[in-house]
Amino acid sequence: MGFTSEFNRRDLVKRAAAVGIVAVPAMSVLTACAGAGGGGGDKVEKGTKSAKNPLAVNESAGLDVVIFDGGFGDKYAKAAQGEYTKAFPKADGKVKLTSTQKIQSTLQPRFNGGNPPDLVDNSGAEQMDFGTLVSKDQLTDLTPLFDAPSIDDPSKKVRDTLRPGVLEMGQFGGKESWVLYYAYTVYGVWYSKGNLKKLDAEYPETWDDMLALCAKAKKQGIAGWTYPGKYPYYFPFSLYPFIGKIGGAEVLRRIDNLEPNAWHDPAVKTAFEAYYELYKKGYVLKGSPGLDHLQSQNAWAEGKALFIPNGSWVENESAKQLAKDPDFQLSVGAPSSYSSSDKMPYGTLWASGGEPYIVPKKGHNSEGGMELLRIMLGKKSSQNFIKQVSSLTSLNGGTEGITLPPGLASAQQALEKAGENIVNPRMQDWYVALQKEKIGVGAIGEMMAGRMTPDEAIKKIQKYADDTRADSSVTKYKR
Repeated sequence: MGFTSEFNRRDLVKRAAAVGIVAVPAMSVLTACAGAGGGGGDKVEKGTKSAKNPLAVNESAGLDVVIFDGGFGDKYAKAAQGEYTKAFPKADGKVKLTSTQKIQSTLQPRFNGGNPPDLVDNSGAEQMDFGTLVSKDQLTDLTPLFDAPSIDDPSKKVRDTLRPGVLEMGQFGGKESWVLYYAYTVYGVWYSKGNLKKLDAEYPETWDDMLALCAKAKKQGIAGWTYPGKYPYYFPFSLYPFIGKIGGAEVLRRIDNLEPNAWHDPAVKTAFEAYYELYKKGYVLKGSPGLDHLQSQNAWAEGKALFIPNGSWVENESAKQLAKDPDFQLSVGAPSSYSSSDKMPYGTLWASGGEPYIVPKKGHNSEGGMELLRIMLGKKSSQNFIKQVSSLTSLNGGTEGITLPPGLASAQQALEKAGENIVNPRMQDWYVALQKEKIGVGAIGEMMAGRMTPDEAIKKIQKYADDTRADSSVTKYKR
């Protein structure tokens, strides 16, 4: 289960306005920049490699960083920038950090001209397509970073301090690592312990208990579930690990690999029919098919529905609404067990890296870009990030001494309970259009709105997957 995934919190339309996520990355920008054969200024000379400078950073060279200014903001990056200039005082005043929500529009001319930044937080509605960047040789292999000693413990390599699957998630079919996912997201079924307590209930660990609780809530005028119907690819946050739990991680691997008939696995049919039952029995909040991510989260935070499929960014994104109810007690649940024949135990979870950072190959100071990432993966910068945005980082641990907010504490507990039972779908990383527009909007969204049966949805999704496999213009990846 080495691969992780991220619907990296901003790889979704979901963040459209407020936290910036979404729309399918345009291939044109990357195709255009991919052809740029030269240009840009010369690379800065490397510095002297030493124990304090293992990446041989030029200590007096400038550094150009572009950060996506979305739900996480840029304060954490600016704090890390300060640590960088402390380590390299001769670079003070030469480190440029720019924040934008328009990554693609801002950087396309620079990539085309062969003069990209040294480090990019490639997120948001205008996220550049990783598959194209990798296939067109636009990125620096981050292996030197992962093989460098960690900031906190020089006896450990950076790679040995990362959460499971983070390094592999940045790989695209080879040993090279092209992307560092800095945040670490826990996906699942989010709920309020306080609202369940009002119903004299606890989180349902079996699907029968889930249906029973939804029926009980319905009698009191409360919906069991809501979701962003405009962006129904949120459902996979709980549906995919549900499939993996029922049929085993191998089912998700075959789906990711676009294998013939992968979607016709019995585990997929079981999971789809279970979710469809939520619709048929009226357990989904009326009007959900017309809601966006913020509207559905607001309805859920107001107690109109008990459960919502989401990621751990929801605590920061819905902070104002959640603060109105001091007894809310935000929590996350792993997919309920469907039956005793499930292949994976209760607690099986989808957790993976998010907030993807890249070091462009034609940047002037690649070593500096990687060094800033090394600093960010230190305990000090990691804890600063956690405190500021209520999200874990890809540093394994790093929460010692921090009082975590309820949702993040629950996510940490869920990770501990899951242990090695972490599933990491890659569909949304490798085939964004397939995952969002086709599987999400074209099939799952239609099914949950009652306009398509589970069998029809599965048949349609398999056709989408088959078409993608047959499309020679789409680079294929396997795990």
